[in-house]
Parts: sequence; structure tokens; C-alpha cells
Amino acid sequence: MRIFFTLFLLLSVATGFSQSDALAKNYFEQGEFEKALHVFEKLSIQNPYRLDYFMGWVKSNQQLENFSEAERLLKEKLTGSRNFPQLYVELGHNYSLQNKTDLAKESYDRALEEIETNPNFGYNIGNAFEQYSLLDEAIAAYSRAMQLNGKMDFSMQLAQIYGEQGKFEKMFESYLDIVEKNRGFKSTAQRYFSLYITEDPNNEANSILRKTLLRRSQENPETLYNELLSWLFIQQKEYKKAFTQEKAIYKRMDEDLNNIFDLASIVINDEDYVTGREIVNFIIENSSTVQNRLRANQILMKMEVETASPKQNAEIEKKFETLLSEFGSGQETYELQIDYNHFLAFKNNKKDLAIANLKALAKTKLTSYQEARVKMELADILVFDEKFNAALIYYSQIQKKVQSDVLAQEARFKVAQTSYFKGDFEWAQVQLDVLKKSTSQLMANDAMELSLLIRDNSLEDSTQTALKKYARADLLAFQERNTEAISALDDILTNHKGESIEDEAWLKQGEIYEMMGEYSKAVDNYLKIIEFYNDDILADDAQYRLARLYETKLDQPDKAKEHYEQIIFNHADSIYFVDARKRFRMLRGDAIN
Repeated sequence: MRIFFTLFLLLSVATGFSQSDALAKNYFEQGEFEKALHVFEKLSIQNPYRLDYFMGWVKSNQQLENFSEAERLLKEKLTGSRNFPQLYVELGHNYSLQNKTDLAKESYDRALEEIETNPNFGYNIGNAFEQYSLLDEAIAAYSRAMQLNGKMDFSMQLAQIYGEQGKFEKMFESYLDIVEKNRGFKSTAQRYFSLYITEDPNNEANSILRKTLLRRSQENPETLYNELLSWLFIQQKEYKKAFTQEKAIYKRMDEDLNNIFDLASIVINDEDYVTGREIVNFIIENSSTVQNRLRANQILMKMEVETASPKQNAEIEKKFETLLSEFGSGQETYELQIDYNHFLAFKNNKKDLAIANLKALAKTKLTSYQEARVKMELADILVFDEKFNAALIYYSQIQKKVQSDVLAQEARFKVAQTSYFKGDFEWAQVQLDVLKKSTSQLMANDAMELSLLIRDNSLEDSTQTALKKYARADLLAFQERNTEAISALDDILTNHKGESIEDEAWLKQGEIYEMMGEYSKAVDNYLKIIEFYNDDILADDAQYRLARLYETKLDQPDKAKEHYEQIIFNHADSIYFVDARKRFRMLRGDAIN
């Protein structure tokens, strides 16, 4: 019973302190400094070794301009039995609040002298200086502590301070010191580097990092610096230079080709097909396994398909057949076979052959996931061929086959999309309502976008005439019948002018014009959305697409800035906001930090 009573008493006291702590902080945050002072004073007296309560007491006095009382408290604590040398920084700050510069400096110097006595005080003193943005003093504290005790390492703190001061060389040196000691820190260092470097190789921070890495590489020829240089060149989109670094790593380490595969993926996604081919050919020449050669050739064929003209289709078909002859038509090449049949259907007008090939492949010995992938391509081709009901059957089979995989969610979305193409908007909406709760953010966004399109354009038109025309145009775009899609959208813009679907039609037509390389027409469409629907949901899409066109295709950076700026100031909730702000600052020449 006595033990229970003691525990109850201790718990009650702890709860009381916790409530008083929260009350004091709340008073302080609300600007009720007199009330905060009394609670912090009580807490500090009851808990003489809790520095947070004591500093609450001091800061409350400072807010009330009771500087003499704050000074008295700090000096008293400094002469107490426990040593808190960081309080010399607090004392100096108290003097600075009164513009007593000389006395403030004396206190700061005294804090630094304490490190001479015991370098273990370095962290608390340096941190106290940082809190008041006394960065030079913080550097002195951390640096001196490290000099006196070689086991102490404040490189991280120093790097962050140098970054705040814009001393990029010292910042990079400090981060690299950490990486040299702990390779596991490399990805973290790269994240910090990303705060300062941009895509512009001539940006000051980029230039300093490059020079620092090259110098260190000469002094200490480790692959670490090749890796970091490759990463920097990738950020700058200087892919040939990145490839040079990756080749150097590969030749020295003689390890797998995964990093070079990763680089190839980045380069190809950025549509630098010349460098992409060079990289992939290097992989093929240096592959020691059949799997790597197959994977590289598959990447190479995707580039061939992407860049070929219709006149080259026969040649590409032959290359696919040669590869399948070399590597076989079994389970190992199922992805290459998917790509081949996608090419036949979507690019080479051989839908029936592609469908037959994929049906045969689906019956071979495949894993559940592989079979689902094959059936997904088969269903997509059936949609392309406007055999909607057959496609829906395959999409349903995929959902059952790989229930827990994101592929099942993708199949459900395609059920909705196919129903939408065929004009069954009600069933499409049912599927989309489920997908809006999807764990895949991308899938949820796609579902939300299509759901809004159907809902918004069904309210004022019960016959859904315009929506049916738009779905048809959308299908034509999916089938890459771009000229017909443009005409279908023209029909909407002419005969359904002023209806809610008008801005959707302008946006979709603009996107198709972009794919066709007719950038000036795309610009006109996006400008119409901004002119007539600037308060509507698609305004930020139009602003962002315009900005990207002006920046990447039309070489008009000033106009690009204007439209990025519109997103920043007028569409703060846009999914494009973060990227628009980054690109605006980069075009303006800011250091990105």
C-alpha cells in the first residue's frame, strides 16, 4: 500500500510539472510574458537543474525588458554548483539587447575561453551561438573544440553554418570530410548539395563543388569522387561527362553495370537519345551475362521505336525478330515480347498479329505477375482496336490475378478509362470512386482528374453529348490518330462554345499540338484558357505548360518566368507550385537554397 501511495504521489507531481510546463510555454507563445514569468520562476526553483525552465524565466524577463533581473539570474546561475558555460552566450545576448556591445563581446569571449578548459563544452556553446545567428563565434567554438579533442567532430554543424554564410567551398569541404569518414552519409550529403546547386553549370555553387571534387580526386584518387562528380554532372544534364565518370568507376572496380544502367535510364527519360545509345552500346559490349545484354538491347529497341519514322518500321520489326531469335521467345524475354507487340499494334498497324502473339504468350509458363503484365498489354491493344468488352474481361482478370499489387489498381483505372471511352460514364464513375482512395498517389490523382471531367460535364448536359465527343477525341489521341483528335476537339470548340467542357478541349488539343511539335498552336490554346478560364481548375495546368514550352522549346525564358510567377502568386495550392518556384528562381539566376 505504501509503494502504491508513493508511486501515485510521484505520478501526480510529474503530471503537475507537465501541465505547468505546457501552461508556461502557452503563456509565452501568446505574449502573456508576466504570467509566463511567474510559472517559469516557480518551475525553475522547484527544478534547479532544468535549464529549459531557467531560460524560460530569463527570456520572460527579457521580453518584459527586465534586463537587470535577467543579468542577475544569469550571473547567479554561472556561479552555482553546476557548470553551464553556454550561459555566458546568454549573458552576452542579454547585453546585446541593451546595445552594450563591449560587455556582450566580453561574455562571448568568456564562453570561448571555457572551451580551452574543457573542449566537451564545445557543442553547447556553439549551439548557443547558432541560436542567436552568431555564426562566426559558433564556427570558432566548434573548430576550437575539434582542435583540442581529435575525437570530437562538428563537421556537420560547420557545414550547415558555412552554407548559411554562403561560404560554399568550406561548406562542401566539411560535408566531404564527413563522407570520407562515413560513406553511408553520401546520399545525405547529396541532398544538402541539392539545396545550393542548380542545372546551370556556371552557377557559383556548382562551379565550386566541381573544382573541389576534382581537386580531391587528384589528391586522393578514390571512386567516391567519381561518383559525386557523376551525380553533379547528372544534375547539370551534362550526361556525357557523367558517363565518363561512370566508365572510370567501372574500369577501376570491375563491378556490375547497374549504375550505368541507371544513368542510361535518366538520359533516355530526358530524351538525350544520342548519349543514351552510346551508354547502352557500352553496356552491350561489356556485359558478361545474357541477362544484361538482353536488358540493354531492350532499352536500345525502346529508343529505336521512340525515334523512328514510319518508313523505318520494317527495319525495326526485323531488329526485334533478330533479337527474339538470339535470346528466344520464352519466359526470359517476356518483356521484350511485350515491347515488340506494342510496336506492332501501336506503330506498325499489325494489331491482329500482336493480339495473337500476346494470347499465345499468356498461355506459356509465366509467373502471376508476368501473366498480368502480358494481359495488360493485350487489353491495351484491344482498347486501341476499340474491342472494349474483350479488353474489360482481361482487365478484370488482372485484378484477380495480382490483387495486392499496384498493377491491380492500374487495371481498375483502365476499366474506368475503357468504360469512359465507350460512353459508359456511370460505371466509369463507380470504379473511379474506389480508386480515389488508392494508396498510389499517382493513381489517385489520375482517378480524381477523370472523375472530375465526367462529373463536371454531366451536370448541365443530361444527354452528355459534349462529353461523348470529348471521350471520342481522347480515344483518338490514345490511338495516336492526332489529326482526327484535333478535328474532333475542333467540333466541340465550335458547337459547344461556352459549355463547361470548353477549357478541357482547349487543354487536350494543346497537349496534342505539343506532341505533334506545333508549339505555337499549343501556346494559343493555353492562352485561351488563361484568358477565359483563369479562375477555373485548369488555369494552373495552362500556366505550367506555357512556362515549360517557353523555357524548353521556344527559348523565351522571360515569358517562362512570367507564367511560373503566375503559379507562385495565384496558384499556391497547385501541384506545380514547388517546381514552378524552383524553375522561376533558376531562370532568375538565384542560388537555390
